[in-house]
Amino acid sequence: MKKNDLLLVIDMQNVYKKGGKWECRNTEGVAANVNRIIDSGMDKVIFTRFIANETNPFGVWKNYNIKYESVNHDEYANEMVEELQEPLKRFPLYTKGVYSSLAIPEVMEAAKKAERVVLCGVVAECCVLSTALALMDEGIYTVYLTDGVSGLDVPKEKATELIFSGLSPLHIKMMTTDEYLKE
Repeated sequence: MKKNDLLLVIDMQNVYKKGGKWECRNTEGVAANVNRIIDSGMDKVIFTRFIANETNPFGVWKNYNIKYESVNHDEYANEMVEELQEPLKRFPLYTKGVYSSLAIPEVMEAAKKAERVVLCGVVAECCVLSTALALMDEGIYTVYLTDGVSGLDVPKEKATELIFSGLSPLHIKMMTTDEYLKE
């Protein structure tokens, strides 16, 4: 772990927990690893959540809102997971209406100030992938914690890692939470 890293925790909402409509295979394990990193002394942390933009959707987002209307209006599904409630009292939570967390100006600003951005959260093949690619486009070095990110299933997680393997080590570094904490 490096002093000037930013831990970016993406979309750890109830809808992705076991039994949720968009259940990811290891949301609870990701939450435990996020807490381990924060408990180790990480002091630059940002949380994001995805809430569909229903007031001004554009393009395919209009169709998205029709298809996922029940999720969009489910307060419990859109709340952050209970396992992260304590750190959420200390660190900011920003809302986005698109997949990339860099669409949030405060996240973009913090990412540009960091030596590296460490990615945790869900969904590996969606919001995390989109955010990682946006970070690379901005020239920001990225750490992808393989056990700090969860996808809908193992094949999709591995496909995301395969994409990143072609961009490593110049743009991104893949490691486990233990490897990161021992750095």
